Amino acid sequence: MTSKMDEALGYEQARDELIEVVRRLEAGGTTLEESLALWERGEELAKVCRRWLDGARARLDAALAAEEAAATEGE
Repeated sequence: MTSKMDEALGYEQARDELIEVVRRLEAGGTTLEESLALWERGEELAKVCRRWLDGARARLDAALAAEEAAATEGE
């Protein structure tokens, strides 16, 4: 479940934090518990990024549909 703070994150903030989480996991040297906590945080950040990208896709699709409808009406 995503927290209210995560919902307030912008795409770039969530992406940058996710990059840092992945970097730390790939570097190793953390305990199993730390690794699990990082992985869980990464999953939450990935969800935030996905919501932003899905929203951007919906806006783009709506704009393209409106443009197409306007072009069809003008014919």
